Amino acid sequence: MANDSGLSIKTIGISLVVFGVGLAIWGYQLSGSVGSQLTLAVTGADTEKVMTFYISGAICFVVGLFLVKKH
Repeated sequence: MANDSGLSIKTIGISLVVFGVGLAIWGYQLSGSVGSQLTLAVTGADTEKVMTFYISGAICFVVGLFLVKKH
């Protein structure tokens, strides 16, 4: 029973790592959009949507790595 629990936690961890990388890539692609480029030129900062994808991706990635290494 304990092995199944460890395996499912590891599977969730791997899924979170992949999901986090996907969110970061999606955020990077959004940062190249015309609206985001215009916001960057005017304000000097990325849009909130892009930053949300970057931060969410990083959090998912770190939590996923923690779960994979823990079990």
